[in-house]
Amino acid sequence: MQNLSALYDRYRAHSSIQTDTRKLQPGDIFFALKGPHFNGNAYAEQALAAGAAYAVVDDPAFYTQPDKMMLVPDALQTLQRLANLHRRALDIPFLAITGTNGKTTTKELINAVLSSHFKTVATEGNLNNHIGVPLTLLKIPTGTEIAVIEMGANHQREIAGYCEVAMPTHGLITNIGKAHLEGFGGPEGVKIAKGELYDYLRAHEGTAFVCTDYDYLLPMAKGIPQIITYGGHDASYQGQAIAGSALLAVTLKGSDAPIQTHLVGAYNTANVLAAVAVGRHFGVPEASIRTALEGYVPSNNRSQVIQQGSNTIIMDAYNANPSSMRAAIENFAGLNAPKKVLLLGGMMELGADSIEEHQALVDLLQQTHWHAVVLVGGDFSKVKHPYLFLPDAAAAHQWLAQQQFQHTYLLIKGSRSVGMEKVL
Repeated sequence: MQNLSALYDRYRAHSSIQTDTRKLQPGDIFFALKGPHFNGNAYAEQALAAGAAYAVVDDPAFYTQPDKMMLVPDALQTLQRLANLHRRALDIPFLAITGTNGKTTTKELINAVLSSHFKTVATEGNLNNHIGVPLTLLKIPTGTEIAVIEMGANHQREIAGYCEVAMPTHGLITNIGKAHLEGFGGPEGVKIAKGELYDYLRAHEGTAFVCTDYDYLLPMAKGIPQIITYGGHDASYQGQAIAGSALLAVTLKGSDAPIQTHLVGAYNTANVLAAVAVGRHFGVPEASIRTALEGYVPSNNRSQVIQQGSNTIIMDAYNANPSSMRAAIENFAGLNAPKKVLLLGGMMELGADSIEEHQALVDLLQQTHWHAVVLVGGDFSKVKHPYLFLPDAAAAHQWLAQQQFQHTYLLIKGSRSVGMEKVL
């Protein structure tokens, strides 16, 4: 693409990319992306008027200022190609992270560890899709020493496409569970899709960090030139959660003192060990790894512990699928607490398996005595259970406000679209 080289020259002069005029700063390059309900081309002139240095459009009807605009066949594809061109100019390690659960937490922990010792750039929040991945690449400045790229997916060949753009040298799959089953075509389709990261590493002489706690990951990684293992057993970097407390503490094999985190749940142990393994592989001192992990405080409704008066609230409402929901319930059951209340939102994008998966969670709940269980929205309305069902998070908020709980532990979890954070 002849124009790509010229666009890259402009990018090097104006290295901030924006796709939303509401966030645009003077000097940005504006990419006019299209979606089901918007056409960014219609905002190109507005972007230039607001101070954008340049605009990339793909609709001839809006190509009105040739001196400040580039007309391309597809603005999104051009964004991805520009990101790949920039990636090729960066001769540094690129660590890609994908998986069903724990991607963002693992990425944040790894970034905390690596950035204690290196100039590191990582995906902001969970901008891990077809727009977020190239935007992350284009935010990597000269002088960066390591990049950490999160990759999400809800259909096959998506991770493969991101790998072609980001060209990872290292990779990590957190785990593979039941999520986005409609798009992937079932559980086996999830494994194939997430395994596209391993496929890329295998074909490009890469390095994989593999968790031995899941018996399916090592066989999937077979043939990758360098494999570094972590987990609770049979791994190069081993650790165990200390049971019973709300906040996770992890003992490392060969270390005297546990790592005391601000994370909730033994299910985050593998995420902590992943950060240890990555840090040690890249030569981060053990003391710096410990300080980084103990200093990391989760946000955005991910594994947060909130104290409200005498009550302890575990807020894990950013997302939910059968595997993450089961892990959260089992962890909550194991806490040493006199009174436990669960408010669980429905799970989405499970397709034909949805009723069965919601019923399986109800069956799991019935194995433990709880002070109260509230099921909120989604397909919890379609399964048999002895618990209180409420239609939405607003109703759950009203219920909770009426209870006047004291000295109680509460777990709040559900799919993002249910909005369980509104319960508080």
